Amino acid sequence: MDKIKEKLENIKSKGLYRNFKYLQSCQKSRVTIDGSEILLLGSNNYLGLSDNLLLKEASKNAIDKYGLGAGGSRLTTGTYDLNKKLEEKIASFKNTESALTFSTGYMANAGVISSLCDRKWVIFSDKLNHASIIDGCTLSGAKLVRYKHCHMDDLRNKIEIHKGEYNLIVTDGVFSMDGDLAPLDEIASIGKEHNILTMVDDAHGLGVLGKNGSGTPSHFNVSSEIDIHVGTLSKAIPSIGGYVAGKKHIIDYIKNSARSFIFSTGLPPVNLATALESIDIVKNSDEKRKHLLNLVSWFKENLIQLGFQVPNTCTPIIPIIIGDPNICTKFSEYLLEEGIYVNAIRPPTVPKNTSRLRISLMATHTYEDLEYVIDKLKYYGNKLNII
Repeated sequence: MDKIKEKLENIKSKGLYRNFKYLQSCQKSRVTIDGSEILLLGSNNYLGLSDNLLLKEASKNAIDKYGLGAGGSRLTTGTYDLNKKLEEKIASFKNTESALTFSTGYMANAGVISSLCDRKWVIFSDKLNHASIIDGCTLSGAKLVRYKHCHMDDLRNKIEIHKGEYNLIVTDGVFSMDGDLAPLDEIASIGKEHNILTMVDDAHGLGVLGKNGSGTPSHFNVSSEIDIHVGTLSKAIPSIGGYVAGKKHIIDYIKNSARSFIFSTGLPPVNLATALESIDIVKNSDEKRKHLLNLVSWFKENLIQLGFQVPNTCTPIIPIIIGDPNICTKFSEYLLEEGIYVNAIRPPTVPKNTSRLRISLMATHTYEDLEYVIDKLKYYGNKLNII
């Protein structure tokens, strides 16, 4: 017990201690935290659909018809007709033959990779891939080769050196802490050239990029060239769960081998119904997407003009690199006092010395909202000697 206390104190001393903020209202552009109205700039609710009336109605109808809970794992009693409808709709949306839903996006990545790959495989993974991808690689027992972030020459070099009999290239579509895009056109080409399976986790691209919001592969026009599509139902789609989509034989194999699928309770019907209805709304949200991406461009340009260090992002994820975790935390606290909630992201979520304010915009934000944020960022950026 003393050792655990010592480790906890070490976390605190490094400025890496985390605590909860308790929201007391719907996750909209403005929320209630501890009784105060706060402008929310840390949510993955990119299209602002968490308060959509049609989705709330679909959820209520599902509760009335199916009740609560899934009642079992998918291969026992936890599969509903809603699962079939949702998986068919996801497959169509992602332009694939088949799809399978998991209880979370994390479980989808971990289950897909660890079921497909074993010690005979080599996995080529972007250095900044999500933790769920890294954990899936570790669970698989495969040889893990990490290439420099979005560096295609490094990927090619590592393939030449490490390629085995069975191989997988895996990447995020949109990187959740940097907001930049993987060059999926090049990755698809490299995979085809070397006869290597390709897998993309598009958790933060779905709903935001591509034709009808179908994601990053569509944005690069390579949907049919990516072998395995993974994503979540908990960001632009305001439900819970994950999915994998691809060739029918691949999905059938995962269904019969992924431990995180086989040994987990299925998604409750209310979440399935919400996700099912959401996809149709996402498809018809071009104006929301246009407004959101216009906000992104305008906001990012203002940050750069002020002198903030901002990575090359074209997505609603806009990080401001601070470096020191204690200064980053203090910056976040100052903003909260001004009625703005921005997440302070620190190691181990991001590499050492890259602590950041992770701003994420929603289609429900306004230019007036963001002008206020810019003003406060400028003031406290100067106060903390960041700009």
